Amino acid sequence: MNWNSFLANHLTGRRRWFYPLISVVVALTLCLTTPMPGNAFDIRSLLFRGIQVIQMSNMSDRQEVDLGRQMNQQLQSSNIKLSRNSQINRYVEQIGQRLVANSDRPNLPFTFQVIEDNSINAFATLGGYVYIHTGLMKAADNEAELASVIAHEIGHIGGRHLVQQMRQREIASGVASAAGLDRNAAVGIGLELALNRPRSRQDEFDADNRGLVALTQAGYGQSAMVSFMQKLMQKGGSMPAFLSTHPATGDRIKALQSAINAQPSNQRDGLDNAAYRANIRSIL
Repeated sequence: MNWNSFLANHLTGRRRWFYPLISVVVALTLCLTTPMPGNAFDIRSLLFRGIQVIQMSNMSDRQEVDLGRQMNQQLQSSNIKLSRNSQINRYVEQIGQRLVANSDRPNLPFTFQVIEDNSINAFATLGGYVYIHTGLMKAADNEAELASVIAHEIGHIGGRHLVQQMRQREIASGVASAAGLDRNAAVGIGLELALNRPRSRQDEFDADNRGLVALTQAGYGQSAMVSFMQKLMQKGGSMPAFLSTHPATGDRIKALQSAINAQPSNQRDGLDNAAYRANIRSIL
């Protein structure tokens, strides 16, 4: 054996891990010794307390799903009542997964849940968590109309709209440290925005477009997306919760109709009113 060669190779191998290790140590030292602005969290405190932080600007799919799961747990411990009706939950899940397969984030593990609430509403959080109120299901005339709402919420997740809004809130309020946003703070901000956020015109048009594509590719009648919005707008009394935080519903209807006219589809699944009523009879 050539010992000179052996020693040279051995020392080269040690350098491969030694120099990167030195770089990491230096980087950590700089982070821990650099003074932080007075209005930000101290990174050293976050590290020593074991607080998990999230970088909203480059959140991975896995982090998004984990945050969505934590938000779901938080919702379950609130006064929101998730339906225990297995038939209805299974029905909504089937519609949702059919749409997900035709969405722009088909590999995300979507979860669809029904909330026992007679208000006409639906919302989405992070990581594929979508919630549909029983009141909205009752207001729909057919499966395609219900699917159009689910597709719209899937569109919000596809566009990562809530992630972007959380990032904007993080910057505006200055609640994040240089390391990122405290995970528990992220959950609170995300839920507050998902439940009460004033949706931007850009996000709504984007979710409509993404939803219409998924609805069409899944084989549902395109007209249902327009007909359901029109019907809700024509209802007497106050605007349904589903539309009350969405700006310019009339403009959205015109944009959707224009998109349908530009790329019409012969598919007409889900337009049978009687079949739909039979599927949701347990909540009527």
